[in-house]
Amino acid sequence: MAGPQEGRGALVTGGARGIGRAVADRLAADGARVAVVDVDPDAGDPGAHLVLQADVADADAMAAAVAEAAERLGGLAVLVNNAGFGAAKPLDRYDDGEWARLVGVNLTGVWHGIRAAVPHLRAAGAGAGPSASIVNIAGTTASRPTRGEGPYAAAKAGVVALTKAAAVEYAPAVRVNCVSPGYIATRLTKVVVDDEGLRTRIEGRIPLGRIGTVADVAGVVAFLCSPDAAYVTGQDLLVDGGSVLPSHQSDELLKSLLAHWPD
Repeated sequence: MAGPQEGRGALVTGGARGIGRAVADRLAADGARVAVVDVDPDAGDPGAHLVLQADVADADAMAAAVAEAAERLGGLAVLVNNAGFGAAKPLDRYDDGEWARLVGVNLTGVWHGIRAAVPHLRAAGAGAGPSASIVNIAGTTASRPTRGEGPYAAAKAGVVALTKAAAVEYAPAVRVNCVSPGYIATRLTKVVVDDEGLRTRIEGRIPLGRIGTVADVAGVVAFLCSPDAAYVTGQDLLVDGGSVLPSHQSDELLKSLLAHWPD
């Protein structure tokens, strides 16, 4: 039985590890021919996918990588802009270079990917067949900023806005959506995930009671790229176990009071 991405070309940035690798693997399992773009593919494990080296913040490098992927995959119908990184320090302690790099990778890099891929995606999404798809990875910090992550949060908020703008401009041939992961178990969160005390604290604030997995995110990305999401565009889907839902002003107090409610 053919998968929902059977025979379609897909490119995933930051695809050598973590969420990007999980997304690449899931799209391949759904039948896609997958290329991963990574600034340092040798540092990860991109698997059997076509591997291309590029820094998403470098417009020329991204344009070349997208063109090569489209040629070698026989076209491009899916783009997942996943590449990104974070940092944490007081907002006024970031220097210009740090700000520029965080915004350059996390926001400008998404624009570079979209700009380079859109001609190929429009061609794939033309006609009566399924539309092409872009999924950008943002984060819950776009709407719920975290202390110390000002530039990162600003960039991710920009990704959400860019997603909505692109959804309007490129419809109906290309659908453009966004996924905002919450706390996900990756190498970047390993120090917390492996500490039972810290993990318990975090999971206690997540309504679904656990830290997310890369497979949780990959499944939502795969849905947005599939025909099942044919009428979905311009959306930002939070994959966070409900972590942004509770009110931090009163939730802990009410949780304690309700726990002692008489039978």
